[in-house]
Amino acid sequence: MTHHLSMLAPTADPVRLPRPLDSLPAVVPEPPRRGGRARSLRALLRIVTAAEVTIERHYKFWRWLAMHYPPALDRLGRIVAALTCALAAHEVPAYRDFVARQRSSRNRLRLDAWPPTDKASYAAAYDFAARCRDGRICSAGVNVDESSGSSGAPFNWVRSLAELTQTHANMANFARLIFPSERLFVLNAFSMGAWATGINVSRALERVGIVKSIGPDCAAILETMRRFGPGHDYLITAYPPFLKKVCDVMDETGFDWQRFRLNALVGGEPLTEALRSYLERRFDKVRSGYGASDVQIGIAGETTFAVWLRRRLLIDSQLRYALIGDGEDRIPMVFQYNPLDNYIEVNDEGELLITATSANILSPKLRYNLGDEGAVLPFAKVVSAVRAHVADADMHLANCRDDLIRLPVLFLFGRRDSTISYMGANIYPQDVEYGLYSDAGWASDIAGFCLALEEDCALDTFPAVHVELRPSTVLDDDRRARMAVALRRAIVSHIAAINRDFAQSVAEDPAIADIRIHLTSHGQGLFADRAPSIKNRYFVRS
Repeated sequence: MTHHLSMLAPTADPVRLPRPLDSLPAVVPEPPRRGGRARSLRALLRIVTAAEVTIERHYKFWRWLAMHYPPALDRLGRIVAALTCALAAHEVPAYRDFVARQRSSRNRLRLDAWPPTDKASYAAAYDFAARCRDGRICSAGVNVDESSGSSGAPFNWVRSLAELTQTHANMANFARLIFPSERLFVLNAFSMGAWATGINVSRALERVGIVKSIGPDCAAILETMRRFGPGHDYLITAYPPFLKKVCDVMDETGFDWQRFRLNALVGGEPLTEALRSYLERRFDKVRSGYGASDVQIGIAGETTFAVWLRRRLLIDSQLRYALIGDGEDRIPMVFQYNPLDNYIEVNDEGELLITATSANILSPKLRYNLGDEGAVLPFAKVVSAVRAHVADADMHLANCRDDLIRLPVLFLFGRRDSTISYMGANIYPQDVEYGLYSDAGWASDIAGFCLALEEDCALDTFPAVHVELRPSTVLDDDRRARMAVALRRAIVSHIAAINRDFAQSVAEDPAIADIRIHLTSHGQGLFADRAPSIKNRYFVRS
């Protein structure tokens, strides 16, 4: 996922130094305010956080609350989020300065009275210490994460030991719920090192099973499985494109996957149902998590119900319109989340604002705008819509009963800045991926792809999909031509089926369907020198 970064100085006449984006000069903070109001807010949030931590430490309590979650807790989550902002305005120098400059209303019980933050106007504008409680970074136990740098420059985030411990407990509980096993063996293929996801996934899942932190190395993953044998339930954690690579290498090397029980947990970028179906040829269950280095790596997760609902949205336009509106053709990812950990709002532009409510967070995330577009609905409202539009709805719900939690539902569309606009229609990387992976025969030859807008010698602009072939794929001219035609047809068919603007444009002018397909040898062209340890980039400006 990409982020737009810019420098916005928090002071009228800041000192300009040639430093990296996330090392800007500090605001000279006032001493933290220690009045009675601040003490009361701090005490309230510590009580709420202590209750959350107690529940998260005991899986049975956590699971019971998730299974019986009362809607009233949504309202409590909003109040706690507002109190979190109010406390930050007292004890976080950067946010106190930010609020003062916004001249916002100070009704501490109204969440919308506090100004939203984002990377450009807040995180990049104030130094690390100014964004921390009491204006300082304590030393012992503090961990520094680095985002993937998919926006062009990695960004650093500081987290306390108590904050990470709470995050790890939540992730472990989710893993227990989705992948119940007494013999779980986690093969962590996320990139290791400073990146936020890799090490934290390992630390979290150590609570539920054996963990080997391998990184993105197919050979090491398969060799580990050979050595430890089929007596374990293997859970591979990775970015979606790498998991596809694992599948393809299994097939290519003749790995005896039938002897093994395989599951997968992916994150970091969207997973399409076409790719999920491709992966499920080898994996019993493939689930995705939603998180961000900016906030937390475990904001929300997929359940069986969430996956069923998303697949239903693909084929049921009436249900889709009932849940996400008549004007929305995109198929979102579907997650469930706990508003008492991360309260999620949607602004007027359809973007998510996330407030992480734990008092343990060293550098609070306050109505933070990641740039992700989405919608949120109570679980009861979603189920009501399902029952109104789906025959045998109760049977489908019963099939999801093993992990049917009643937490609110998040519909995630992804980043607005990852699209290309063509003839009045927005084309998203996920739409392209659906087409590319809809036929397993062609999908097995694909290592990755990149979407671009290109201009020909006649100055006509058209969308182009650059497809990277797998290292073992060698195509003669005939097969190359047939592959390009098949992929173009599949992409156009899918986009026209879910995007009314595009379908109308094609009906009026069939030439618009001429999306260019460029088949590129592995590691060549746009894919040359791509580092394997970061997320793929799916959009390039020509």
